[in-house]
Amino acid sequence: MPIKVAIVDDDSRVRANLARAVDHSGIFHCAGQFSSAEDALSRLPACTPDVVLMDINMPGKNGIECVRQLKAEHPEIECIMLTVYEDTESVFNALAAGASGYLLKQAAREELFDAIKQVHLGGSPMTSHIARKVVQAFRQPVAGGENEPSKLSTREQQVLELLAKGYLYKEIAESLSISYDTVHNHIRHVYDKLHVRSRSQAVAKYFEQTRGSKPNVPPGSVPV
Repeated sequence: MPIKVAIVDDDSRVRANLARAVDHSGIFHCAGQFSSAEDALSRLPACTPDVVLMDINMPGKNGIECVRQLKAEHPEIECIMLTVYEDTESVFNALAAGASGYLLKQAAREELFDAIKQVHLGGSPMTSHIARKVVQAFRQPVAGGENEPSKLSTREQQVLELLAKGYLYKEIAESLSISYDTVHNHIRHVYDKLHVRSRSQAVAKYFEQTRGSKPNVPPGSVPV
C-alpha cells in the first residue's frame, strides 16, 4: 500500500506541485489537499493520511497550532512542517507541538521523498542545529503530574526507554518482538498517560524521571 500524504498550504501553486510530486513518486499517494488549518482540522482526518505536509505560516490559524490540535486528536498521524526559511524558533515550536520533522519548501524532490519515508518509519528529519535545541529542551525541568513514567506498564516503560535511546518504531518492534502496530498502540498509551503530544515531550519526561541521564543514541539518529 502506498504511503498516504495530505498537504496543508494556503498557496495553491505549492499544493499543486507537492501533490503532483507525491502522486508521481510511485510510492506515495496524495490523500487530500487543504488551503487552511481550519479546513484541515475539519476534513483532513477523514482522509486517514499517514503523513501530513504542513505549512507553518498561514493566514488565520497557523500550522503550529494546527499540528497541536491535530496530534491531540490523532496522534498516529505524522506531520512534517514546510517552511521557506529555517526559522529556528518556529520550527522548534512546531516540534514541541507534535511535528516529527521539517522540510524547506525549496528542497529537492528526492529530499522530500526521503523526509516522508523517514517520518513514516519513525524518524525525524531535521538539521543538527534544530536537533541541538531539542536535546537542550530535554534538560529543562518538566512539570510533574499524576501519571509519571513510573505509572506506565512494564511494556510501555520498555517502549519509552527505547524511544529515549533513539530507536525507530520498526526497531522497537524488532527489539521487543512485537508488531509495528502494537508499538504504535503502546506509544499512544504512553502519550495519554504522560499528557504529552509528541515523542520529544515523552522522552523529556523520561529524562526528568531518570534525573537527567543522557540517552544512548545510535550513530546518525536523533532522539526526537
